[in-house]
Amino acid sequence: QVQLVDSGGGLAHTGGSLRLSCAASGRTFSPYAMGWFRQAPGKEREFVGVSTWSGGSAYYADSVKGRFTISTDTAKNTVFLQMNSLKPEDTAVYYCAADIHRIVRLTTLASQAEYDDWGQGTQVTVSS
Repeated sequence: QVQLVDSGGGLAHTGGSLRLSCAASGRTFSPYAMGWFRQAPGKEREFVGVSTWSGGSAYYADSVKGRFTISTDTAKNTVFLQMNSLKPEDTAVYYCAADIHRIVRLTTLASQAEYDDWGQGTQVTVSS
């Protein structure tokens, strides 16, 4: 029943940067981890990255490793996705997601089936 609101999408040129935000409702919001996924037109939703809510551990898809960074502000119930060195293939609708269950391996959260709550998505477009 937690509401996640994505924002911060827009238009960027190749090599540019964007910062996405995902704000959660509820004073008692306390997930184990927050993930980011994206879906391009005509394609399946794919994993981007995940971070523990504490910010202690993170795991990223090879396609974005070294360019994207997830951070959390637990006091404001917000998670961020900083995207640098953007490429046209980064164009997609980006979704944040929350997982409330502790897991042994963070890499398990590369699967969208593991998440409990999802944001509505925010559009990112990168021109060449």
